Amino acid sequence: MRRFIASGFGLGLLPRRLRASDAGAGTVGAFGAAGLSAVLWAAPVWFEILIAAVFVAGSVWATAPFADDPGWVTIDEQAGVLIAFVGLSGVPWVVAFVVFRLADIFKQTPGVGAAERLPGGWGITGDDVVAGFYGLAAGWAVTLLM
Repeated sequence: MRRFIASGFGLGLLPRRLRASDAGAGTVGAFGAAGLSAVLWAAPVWFEILIAAVFVAGSVWATAPFADDPGWVTIDEQAGVLIAFVGLSGVPWVVAFVVFRLADIFKQTPGVGAAERLPGGWGITGDDVVAGFYGLAAGWAVTLLM
């Protein structure tokens, strides 16, 4: 059960099955969460926050046994994406996704690398949560400028 949830409900396992590599699994998981977020565009913001919080809690729990953060673990990316998308749609939503993925992949923005060094599931999930808030900030900045 934990492995299935940690794999982003199976999405993180797809790259290995398709091309024998975990490369790109995080992006596959993030796109899966983007699809869920698109379905939630009409939902109230409080519901989007609730869904993001459930994914964060589920990520911390499910990833705890996988302290080395294997590539197929993607629930953390899904949690971060859902944070990045709260209250957004359209162009700001796309900007939030791009900023989230860049912050998560390169870990150069303040706090992302430090969050990754937290123990267990907190570290696996933490960097994506911080990157998600960067994406959220960028998306809302674009919203305010439009």
